[in-house]
Amino acid sequence: MSCKSCSTGGCGTRGLTEKTSGCQNNGACGTGGCNKMNVFDWLSDMDVPVMKRFDVVEVKFKGGRKEYFRNINQLDLHTGDYVVCEMASGYHIGSVSLQGDLVRLQMVKKKVANDENLKSIYRVATPRDLEKHEQSIARDLTTMYRARELVKDMKLNMKLSDVEFQSDNTKATFYYSADERVDFRELIKVLAGEFKARIEMRQISLRQEAGRLGGIGACGRELCCSTWLTDFKNITTSAARYQNLSLNPTKLSGQCGRLKCCLNYELETYIDALKDIPHVDAPLQTQKGKAHLQKTDIFKKIMWFGYENDSTTWHPISLENVNRILSLNTKGQKPVSLEVLEIEELVSLLPAPGINSDLAKMDKKFSSRDRDQQQSGNRNRNKKKKGGGGGNPSANAANPNKTNNPPKGGGEKK
Repeated sequence: MSCKSCSTGGCGTRGLTEKTSGCQNNGACGTGGCNKMNVFDWLSDMDVPVMKRFDVVEVKFKGGRKEYFRNINQLDLHTGDYVVCEMASGYHIGSVSLQGDLVRLQMVKKKVANDENLKSIYRVATPRDLEKHEQSIARDLTTMYRARELVKDMKLNMKLSDVEFQSDNTKATFYYSADERVDFRELIKVLAGEFKARIEMRQISLRQEAGRLGGIGACGRELCCSTWLTDFKNITTSAARYQNLSLNPTKLSGQCGRLKCCLNYELETYIDALKDIPHVDAPLQTQKGKAHLQKTDIFKKIMWFGYENDSTTWHPISLENVNRILSLNTKGQKPVSLEVLEIEELVSLLPAPGINSDLAKMDKKFSSRDRDQQQSGNRNRNKKKKGGGGGNPSANAANPNKTNNPPKGGGEKK
């Protein structure tokens, strides 16, 4: 509910009794602020007649939970407005997250039927309604702590993760996770008698629990399940194998304890790239020895092999050469060694690991400058040797007493 889960108050957020923060562009702000499961309404600038507007509105509640209600009174609503919605028993207050034809698409995606079973929106929330709603939110945390104490006393194998009171304080929903079936009938009686409300126990998965609580992932960003991800697809360890990731549970598991959802994001790209990679299920046979596959660079199309007797040295081989060796092995032939294939040129084309590109440019610049200075110095020395002596050095060497100075007096005396 707006900034109840965080106190940043970024652009696009709105408090219970405040105006929209930031640019105040209701429904068309691209940042979304710190709201959970925020949506950008890219049709907000289109003017549609009131009678032709889609009368179903998407309303967001605590924890990013969204439901759909019919706007039977044709209320003029904006994204972020708090509305009083009809519930099975009583009413609840939520904020408008989306409206218009985009709601129709979302209902088709989530398979929500547009029939008479949809609940309706009563009115826009008044200050009195918002005050009562804040009081119900204040009960959530204390109620959860007390309920956890009761679960511990009854020794129930379940984990309470969140509590949500209805705005009219007539119903409380407890969200829990458990690995097995739990008999909580006695717990419901105790909770109903202590909090004077109708109790509903709703079991959620560990991924849904992480989405409700939120947090920061290993990438440094907010969890995908708490910001935009709504569909939790099945994730297997084969997704890590396709991407050549080490099967380390501590690195592959998210905060929910399950495999990270982001393992599926690039899986299709890796599967397409692996179509060109030959399947090597046995070591390559060479006259120097057997070469085992050590590593595969999927996108650079290079496979690294190492001999049995020298496991520290890996030889990079292109896919064409790997297929060539495999075809020779199927014919019973063996190449001399991996080095004969002249595949070391591939390594020289790759950038040196761990070297800063700026430092490499500076090194190249200064080396070329030193080379130019050396060449200019050699040219100067050559010029001095050619024009510095004067006369014929061979003649001077034959007659050392003879000088090149002209005689004084201007002529020869007779």
